[in-house]
Amino acid sequence: MDNGKKRNRRLLPDVLHEECGVVGIFGVPDASRLACTALQFLQHRGQQGCGISSVGADGRFHIWKQAGLVKDVFGERELGELPGTACIGHVRYPTSDLGGLENLQPFMMAGQAGTFAVAHNGNIVNAERVRARMEGQGGLLYSTSDSELFAQLIGSGNRGWEQDITTAANRLDGAFSTVILTEDALYACRDRYGFRPLSLGRLGDGWVVASETCALDALGAVFVRDLEPGELAVIDRNGVRSSRHSHPAGRCMCAMEYIYFARPDSVIEGCGVHAFRRKSGALLYAEQPVDADLVICVPDSGMSAAIGYAEASGLPLELGLLKNAYVARTFIQPTQSMRDIGVRMKLSPVGSIVRGKRLVVIDDSIVRGTTSRKIVRMLRDAGATQVHMRIASPKYAWPCFYGIDTGTRDQLIGARCTEKEICTYIGADSLHFLSEAALLEASGRDELCTACFSGRYPTDLYGRETD
Repeated sequence: MDNGKKRNRRLLPDVLHEECGVVGIFGVPDASRLACTALQFLQHRGQQGCGISSVGADGRFHIWKQAGLVKDVFGERELGELPGTACIGHVRYPTSDLGGLENLQPFMMAGQAGTFAVAHNGNIVNAERVRARMEGQGGLLYSTSDSELFAQLIGSGNRGWEQDITTAANRLDGAFSTVILTEDALYACRDRYGFRPLSLGRLGDGWVVASETCALDALGAVFVRDLEPGELAVIDRNGVRSSRHSHPAGRCMCAMEYIYFARPDSVIEGCGVHAFRRKSGALLYAEQPVDADLVICVPDSGMSAAIGYAEASGLPLELGLLKNAYVARTFIQPTQSMRDIGVRMKLSPVGSIVRGKRLVVIDDSIVRGTTSRKIVRMLRDAGATQVHMRIASPKYAWPCFYGIDTGTRDQLIGARCTEKEICTYIGADSLHFLSEAALLEASGRDELCTACFSGRYPTDLYGRETD
């Protein structure tokens, strides 16, 4: 399985991670406490660190950010130091390096128009060029985060917040769903492709924007609409006003938002995530049925697709694998042997269910293949007579440059191996990946970003290597 390339890089995890989640609140008492709740409902989008910045009635900005989970970072003392009716918040998972505290968001800085704070979800594909240009002009950057570039570009303007944000957004290419807090307004914008979700809700007399509708639901906010690609929404004491920072370049929502990243109770651009996954499971069965006894899923994101597969096939759905939620993520273990033990600690087969059975195992994706291989082996060791893997997404074969934690193609088993070769490697009796056509059918739309499956990137890659 090794293609002979050796590169100085960290080992790609066998699970995918989205970069981050954002929330912005305006005109609501105790805004930071509400933001803390919203961030807990967005915790799946990033677990490395989190932060909240607020602005008080006196116009002074406050910020608290730290490595760790939301529940551990924010207590009564920290929230008590974040006064005001307006704030923004962020949860982070890094896409390229673990970074340090300097990369945690929001970023707060003093620009020519005043103090402001920025929180961003996505990846800027021309970041290196913008960074080099800024440094060549004497600019000082204090982190390796793309998000600081956005903040620095805004802060260098002097034509008013709306125009400065518009100018900054047009200098950046790639994925960004961003919230910007100033002394008297909250700004929210999406890139012109619409890679990452951002939703607007009404909460009493105030407003909330968040990466997913599940965060709006958690606060009791009423969903209003999704921000459009290329849109800049201005939220102030007069309400919400919308403008365009860029002309839309498509509706390229990341397919993995539906497949894996978003919570099942979220709705993305009119499509319920659970409904999408359930239908994709039914389409998996339609594309390649198999004679089996039980359907089980790899928890948790495979559950909705497993329900759809079981309904379409008429096979019973059983709890064949248990997940231990209190085990640390296995990919951060320092040695491969410890990671192997970690997989067994995190997932346990239910022997009384799988013993003597022919299983259909539903999972959302295969990245390196090592976890799938261990799962197949565990199920066979527990007595399963056959293991048929069904993956509720197309074959993952290309790196993502828009905010997903992937490495180079040589780290992706789907780039090096055919479906048959992957099946042999993981030790399954059969394997099938959902087709791209079925993916679009499940979403009810005719356009998604499927670059990680097809290699068709919606943007210029600015010299980045895909191999």
